[in-house]
Amino acid sequence: MYTEQGGEGPDLLVLLHGMGATGAVWSPLCGEAGARWHGRWLALDLPGHGASDRQASYAIGQHAASVARAVLPHLKPEGRLVVLGHSLGGVIGLALATGWFGVVPHVVFAAGIKIAWSDDEVRRMETLATQSAKRFATEEEARDRYLKVSGLAGIVDATSPVVARGVAQDVEGWRLAMDPHANAVGKPPLSELIGLARCPIHLGQGRHDALVTLAQTRSLDPEARDLGARGHNVMVEAPDAVWDWVMSLS
Repeated sequence: MYTEQGGEGPDLLVLLHGMGATGAVWSPLCGEAGARWHGRWLALDLPGHGASDRQASYAIGQHAASVARAVLPHLKPEGRLVVLGHSLGGVIGLALATGWFGVVPHVVFAAGIKIAWSDDEVRRMETLATQSAKRFATEEEARDRYLKVSGLAGIVDATSPVVARGVAQDVEGWRLAMDPHANAVGKPPLSELIGLARCPIHLGQGRHDALVTLAQTRSLDPEARDLGARGHNVMVEAPDAVWDWVMSLS
């Protein structure tokens, strides 16, 4: 699994990105880590995303098991494990909070989790998982598509470090780096995961997130944090607001 890391100290902050993105979306937040976080940080490309290998199954449990294996060598007995996940990464954080996968976080933060899923949305994800990756003639076209798929269009430009590893080239041309089969993640059992958590769980979101309302988020966490007038990718738009949230509760 591809990882980027930095910082010093016993505590570890693990950063898990959302569906279709890469660990590079955390670069604005990691740029402030030296001043905001007294420990180490680890940003991963999830399986089937970015520069990480593909895997046979992309169920939440399989994701959590893969992440746990990648994180274990970085843990120190005297340190705390804090998980910060966005969207799909937040769901994986909830799965890790159960302790079923060999690590037990000290606390889990999850931003922008999509909570309400219609049958049509679930079927659409299943259909996408059966399709081949679309090919593009140029890297510019692929990057433009990546910005739209990841929800980063209008937030960063195609040359931003946030877009790193979002596209890839092979003998057939340019494509998104994400394995299309990774869409087969299924509807997450959010209430069940939260009920099984062995550590504190904190949810949050940008007020203008088009995928989820604050009321929906607070149906699972009545104290869910309003992270301001931002959209789905709040960690890119306002890393300072995310840091304030994390540091106030960890």
